[in-house]
Amino acid sequence: MLFIQKNWKLWIMASLTLGLAPFVPEPHIFGKVQWILGDPSGMQMMDWFDLLLHGSPWVLLLLSLILNLKKTRS
Repeated sequence: MLFIQKNWKLWIMASLTLGLAPFVPEPHIFGKVQWILGDPSGMQMMDWFDLLLHGSPWVLLLLSLILNLKKTRS
């Protein structure tokens, strides 16, 4: 967990590059989340892997921010 907590700059960079790629016409992660919120029954394994690939930097960034906030409050 210390690796995740200390590397918040890496997670910001990964979120802005891999997490939002491709940038045009809309970030890929937004389309996948909208698909899941709508009806994910048509998603194939490749789509779930794509969601994992584009979503993991955001999860790591959020986890890092939570751990850092927890550290500063204690």
